Amino acid sequence: MSQSSLPTSASVVIVGGGVIGTSIAFHLVEAGVTEVVLLERGALGSGSTCRAAGGVRAQFSDELNIAIGARSLEAFTRFRERPGQEIDLHQVGYLFLLSTQDDVAAFERDVKLQNELGVTSRMIDVAEARRLSPLTDTTGVLAAAFSPDDGHCTPESVVLGYASEARRLGAVLRTGVTVLDIETKGDRATAVVTDRGTIEADTVICAAGAWSAEIGEMAGVDLPVRPVRRQVMFTEAMPDLPPVVPLTIDFSSTFYFHREGRGLLLGMSDPDQEPGFHLDYSEEWLPRLGAAIETRAPSLLDVGLTPGWAGLYEVTPDHNALIGRASDPANFLYATGFSGHGFLQAPAVGEIVRDLALDREPFVDVGPLGMDRFTSGAAVRPETHIV
Repeated sequence: MSQSSLPTSASVVIVGGGVIGTSIAFHLVEAGVTEVVLLERGALGSGSTCRAAGGVRAQFSDELNIAIGARSLEAFTRFRERPGQEIDLHQVGYLFLLSTQDDVAAFERDVKLQNELGVTSRMIDVAEARRLSPLTDTTGVLAAAFSPDDGHCTPESVVLGYASEARRLGAVLRTGVTVLDIETKGDRATAVVTDRGTIEADTVICAAGAWSAEIGEMAGVDLPVRPVRRQVMFTEAMPDLPPVVPLTIDFSSTFYFHREGRGLLLGMSDPDQEPGFHLDYSEEWLPRLGAAIETRAPSLLDVGLTPGWAGLYEVTPDHNALIGRASDPANFLYATGFSGHGFLQAPAVGEIVRDLALDREPFVDVGPLGMDRFTSGAAVRPETHIV
């Protein structure tokens, strides 16, 4: 079979070649699954993954997300050995700056839960927050939460590591392939139809990120995922930049920054952003970003800024992921809707989906992340750490 041709059948077809899809492919073939095929419309990681800010952490507000984040963080620390790729991991910590009593109380509860689950986060006072992140103006900050094991790494390198090892172990990864339909018969998905041929499949896995609703619809599965644009900018080189800069988040505004080369990467969410596939970079967010910088890191106003890029969050109604197996078709699995957390949760999600596909019990019960939570009234507590 040539590098460009598609197999006519597979045990597993994965739709989506970002960090989630490549992680799933790697974990499946590592476990001995043969005939794994991954399909990606663009280049690997060209959707949301390579436009991510690259943060990795275990600071979340509920037990399930903490467990998934911690498991993934552990995998990132060993990525050089397994699957075998340098990812430029910087464990400089995540620093959440808190400006209201309600936020302080919520983070105190969250840190207590995180500590019970083995995460080394802690509440700190304003003076320590300023010492850890000296670019920050802490006026109005009441307290902060800090976890020294968190940090950031390079998304493209993570995708490369998973994809290269998956290929070495026998997976077929094809780019430039558009999925047109998913054929079903009875309660089974039987084939994936593409613009380059049809692949009969025993199992189909949707890892298509912001495009997952369309893939789900092809199989008759309602995946409530909406795309929402998020943007980043960069500073010019800063000669006096401290060697260690934690990933610093002003929780009230969602403004954040971390070191990127000799400068900083900056970002924040835009509550006025309309959902949709808006992949163009827009300057409409700049007044809000400028106000946040002036409040929380005013020295950056004297540094040159350059536009970065626009990417897509894949947002669910409660900002929690969708992970599970559909009831119909029963061989259709999904891992999507991560609402900005897909990159940092990808290693653990690859494990989880591998186990679901093999009818094994994952290391955590992801039943609460099934899509039926939105129709059964059993929705997960909305995730608050959504930066």
